[in-house]
Amino acid sequence: MALVRSAQYPQFYPCTERKPNGRKLNATAGGGRRAVYDLPMTAIEHVLSLIESRRDDAVALTQELVRIPTVNPPGDAYRPCAELIGARLATRGFNVTYVRAEGAAGDNERHPRINVIARREGKRPGPCVHFNSHIDVVEAGHGWTVPPFDAVVKNGKIYGRGTCDMKGGLAASIVAVEALIDSGMDLPGAIEISGTVDEESGGFGGVAYLAERGWFSKPRVDHVIIPEPLNVDRVCIGHRGVWWAEIETKGRIAHGSMPFLGDSAIRHMGAVLERFERDLYPALKRKTTSMPVVPDGARESTLNINSIHGGQVEPQGGAMPSPVVADSCRMVIDRRFMIEEDIGVVKNEVREVLNRLAESRPDFRYELRDLFEVIPSMTNKDAPVAQATASAIRTVLQREPAFICSPGSYDQKHIDRIGKLKDCIAYGPGILDLAHQPDEYVVIADLMRSSQVMALATMSLLNGRA
Repeated sequence: MALVRSAQYPQFYPCTERKPNGRKLNATAGGGRRAVYDLPMTAIEHVLSLIESRRDDAVALTQELVRIPTVNPPGDAYRPCAELIGARLATRGFNVTYVRAEGAAGDNERHPRINVIARREGKRPGPCVHFNSHIDVVEAGHGWTVPPFDAVVKNGKIYGRGTCDMKGGLAASIVAVEALIDSGMDLPGAIEISGTVDEESGGFGGVAYLAERGWFSKPRVDHVIIPEPLNVDRVCIGHRGVWWAEIETKGRIAHGSMPFLGDSAIRHMGAVLERFERDLYPALKRKTTSMPVVPDGARESTLNINSIHGGQVEPQGGAMPSPVVADSCRMVIDRRFMIEEDIGVVKNEVREVLNRLAESRPDFRYELRDLFEVIPSMTNKDAPVAQATASAIRTVLQREPAFICSPGSYDQKHIDRIGKLKDCIAYGPGILDLAHQPDEYVVIADLMRSSQVMALATMSLLNGRA
């Protein structure tokens, strides 16, 4: 195996001997599975060098995207962000479509759910590679040392809400496909890039809405890469399942000076929490998975208490509450589960705790309401998109990639379950632990390396060589 060094990009790229006509047999690195690019090594180097030379452009694009505060909820500034993406890609020959998710939760005239999908056809038939990024971000919150929407650059990083999750990944994918186009390479098939909304609140106004209308299904799309922040040397092949539910305990209102005449729903909820601690949490800790979930703590089933609201609404303006016994207390739970677990069993575990309390605790009454559920999703690590991306990581980073699953869900769930498209992974720059944190950032070097990986993976997939 020969090693070729580029003057502009001084990292070694492995290649094998060439055929007499100058076309390369294959490219690989690290002794792993081969990805056959079937292209001259000079073409591969040219694309990698083009991307490296566009460092300032990639940074500027990330900054432009972050400076549009697409906070969800409520869904601010979706239209200008979608139009920024569409206008840029139109200059490279993409056909740009804007799709409003009319009727989706949260869609209204003040906060329209605007998605953008851009498609560029090659000169020859072939598969379609689609890069999907969500444009919404969570609220900034407190604790920032830099303005959250200024996209400040310092110490080789871009700081700001959405830099990591996931506008840095969106920018990297755009720079990657632009470099492929500008290289003059005659690639078959089609490339798509989408900027979709509402992923942070379930994706129902974004990928789910589009998948229901055929935007993420064969024969339109063959391979999907979602540039979520899973670290630059990891291929994410799936995610855990999630069930959100609301538990309401019932009581009876009475004067606070005579609580014995009433029945406190808050005390009943306290009993629920005590049983969770005594019975449910230990049982969940014993459940483990074969899914390669990161971090290690997420390989156990988990239950988070999202919120508890009991009694009166908190008074405003310094007013004092009235003295009453709470007749209602509500708790929202977030249960994350594994591919080995059945959603019906997951729900029954909670219901059994509540039913045992109803049998043993006087006057205990409750309601259990489903809010949201997602079945776990996992692509085979030998799938074309996973292997093409893994081989590209070996070439660009010169290290063996890790195949992982995410502790939380993302829009792969809709592409898999609604679009019936299995060849989907998440791969992008950004450190997973920084998502939704104050002082969120993306490392510029990782931004560029991930863009190179995306470009090489696209070359491999379009040529049908993964």
